[in-house]
Amino acid sequence: MLKVQGLTKTYATADGVFRALKGIDFEVPQGGFHTLLGPSGCGKSTTLRCVAGLEEPDDGTISIAGEVVTDRARDVHVPTFCRDIGLVFQSYAIWPHMDVFANVAYPLQVHRPRIAAAEIRQRAMEALHLVGMEEFATRPATKLSGGQQQRVAFARALVRQPKLLLLDEPLSNLDAKLREQMRFELQELVARTRVTTLYVTHDQAEALAMSDTVAVMVAGEIVQNGAPRAVYDRPRNALVAKFLGSANFLRGKLLESCSSAGIATVALEDGASTIRAAVPAGLSAGTMVDVIFRPEDATTRFDTVDGAIECSVERVVFQGGMSEYQLRLGSSLLRTVVHPSAGAQRGDRAWITVEPLRCIVFAPAA
Repeated sequence: MLKVQGLTKTYATADGVFRALKGIDFEVPQGGFHTLLGPSGCGKSTTLRCVAGLEEPDDGTISIAGEVVTDRARDVHVPTFCRDIGLVFQSYAIWPHMDVFANVAYPLQVHRPRIAAAEIRQRAMEALHLVGMEEFATRPATKLSGGQQQRVAFARALVRQPKLLLLDEPLSNLDAKLREQMRFELQELVARTRVTTLYVTHDQAEALAMSDTVAVMVAGEIVQNGAPRAVYDRPRNALVAKFLGSANFLRGKLLESCSSAGIATVALEDGASTIRAAVPAGLSAGTMVDVIFRPEDATTRFDTVDGAIECSVERVVFQGGMSEYQLRLGSSLLRTVVHPSAGAQRGDRAWITVEPLRCIVFAPAA
């Protein structure tokens, strides 16, 4: 449905040419929810703006529902208002001099060819009903809360019944509790309308919870693309592992050669501990590797356990239904999650074990 190929974009800066996009490729099927996830400055919003027609790329092609809307080689660049899209900005861009109904109806009122007033009213009210705002149709925009403004922005984006919905960090201005609530509402809204959606965010929880597929972007490139669970559980490299969720990194030396993928022992740099981990094929004994595991994959105990890694408790962070323990192992600080009833204190000894298959091993980059 949405197909992006070879998208590149550069900007001239005081320090020279900045390559914002370096050959972006991805596809979103009809009805799919695809998220571009990455830190600030990685190029995710630039990609969305190119899809929307707000930016003209240096190279590449973009097609929406089979129609080519951007093709630099053929000098094709369809204007934004001619693309069959709905767009929600981070700021919502609600017009303060209009009431809720007028904000939502505006895209239909300026549509060419003209739409009958009765149809405009019907479609605007249907869009407001979708987001639960029909009772607020006559309320001035200045009298809306942040969550209500967001719902109006969604209704306005959907009122044209677009083939593609573009969302540029629409939840980032909300407080944590409202953001979580709106995340669920947005999921339900997209599911009801079955609109193909391209979502941009730096929030990992949003990306993992809402998406059919996630593309992790770093420095203008997509470094991994796949289902949320696959990307989280099996990151392709250390960059993805570091960005997506919390991860513990331990440097060590492989004690045995691995001609095929399997479980092997790694001697950790602290010199007193080893860990069993799933190791990819082709690594030889003596190779320095990074062993990565998530906090939730470690089992933490506070009495001696054979084969466990001994640490000391450096900090306990109570978080309601769980506590995060920060454990010192040599120069490394590890994070694990424990039930708050554990009651350990700073300076106590702790032992952790990790299932080998929950460890990810990479040879450090040269």
